[in-house]
Amino acid sequence: MLLYPFPATITLPARQLRLPFSCSSPHNMQSNSSTTHAAAASPLPLAGIRVVEFTHMVMGPTCGMVLGDLGAEVIKVEPIGGDKTRTLLGAGAGFFPMFNRNKKSLGLNLKSVEGVEIALQLGASADVVLHNFKPGVLDKLGLDYARLRQHNPGLIYANHSGFLPGPYEHRTALDEVVQMMGGLAYMTGRSGDPLRAGSSVNDIMGGMFGAIGILAALLERTRTGKGQEVDAALFENNVFLVGQHILQYEVTGQAASPMPERISPWGIYDIFTVQEGQQVFLAAVSDSHWQTLCRILDWPDLLANASLASNNDRVRARDAWLLAELRQRLAHRSMTEITSLFEQHGLPYARITRPEQLLDDPHLTATHGLDTVHLVDGIHAGKPVHAALLPLRLNHQRLHTRHNPPALGEHTQEILHSLGIPDTALQDWYQRKIIA
Repeated sequence: MLLYPFPATITLPARQLRLPFSCSSPHNMQSNSSTTHAAAASPLPLAGIRVVEFTHMVMGPTCGMVLGDLGAEVIKVEPIGGDKTRTLLGAGAGFFPMFNRNKKSLGLNLKSVEGVEIALQLGASADVVLHNFKPGVLDKLGLDYARLRQHNPGLIYANHSGFLPGPYEHRTALDEVVQMMGGLAYMTGRSGDPLRAGSSVNDIMGGMFGAIGILAALLERTRTGKGQEVDAALFENNVFLVGQHILQYEVTGQAASPMPERISPWGIYDIFTVQEGQQVFLAAVSDSHWQTLCRILDWPDLLANASLASNNDRVRARDAWLLAELRQRLAHRSMTEITSLFEQHGLPYARITRPEQLLDDPHLTATHGLDTVHLVDGIHAGKPVHAALLPLRLNHQRLHTRHNPPALGEHTQEILHSLGIPDTALQDWYQRKIIA
């Protein structure tokens, strides 16, 4: 039990290990105000796992969200003023509602002695602690792995950072920074015009790789009874994304061109403009595809052209004349006609779609790929919005949002009561802004 008032130092009880995939959960998530879906009849894979996250922005919260979606109890430790992504504008407005579902919120002042002691007690009760602060930040507070493992030898401690340990590790990294230095921006834009990818790809994937490492460490703990430290990083994630282009150079001796200027391995693999200026991506990646395409669009002359007989023939003709010819032939066809023919005959195609248009996508609607959550911050508090679910199913079921992204400090009392802290202490700490 955490005592109040605090002595100069406290001795935290050694935590009793639980199996990581236990079917019983001593830390069941309960929040009447934030429940969106009824609990599943059978426990989720990580039921019984307690995760404490010290995170902000995207990378760390993504890792916690993945674990929360899989059933873990995820406690988000926030500053007294709240995670600043709660109030971001523009491109950041979707950060908090997207990456903080299925979590509890504890507002905690880590600049106070009491706040650090509470964090230590939480670490002693946890299966996993994860963060995405710069190296050394939590060390200065005494919340590093070396200290926490003394009281909790089964703890999994996950660092999400800009770089793995090495010459760059103390640099400040952002998703866009590593895209620029890691070759992804070069590959995405045109020559002389590097362009960041249209999503926080390294932040999101870095958090996912962190979750993969945590799951592996939890599984190993079932054999050894011991925890370990896990490291995931933005730069190394970006290098993984461009790994195919690195290998392309080593295999062929030729540097990869940016994607808009690459030499396509397929003759028909491009965006075309059709009636009313609408755009559609069309592909024919095999000889049978090409033959089908010529038949359904009534192009017997192209089908009979011996210089287009094989895919490699079409690749050679692609920039010389073939694409220009196809663009002219397709310009007067309607989107409905082309997509219907491609759908009917199993050819690859895609309308060029903006993200907001996915709200009405019939496949996402049918497969429940977007879940309704309610905003909790600012002038839009209470507004229902739609968040994308993890792109997987377990036992034929999507992993739904069980709890909305939490309000700041929504679960503070519940969490601290679980640590044995009395109400008299909580009342004092609220007044002194130790907790929120």
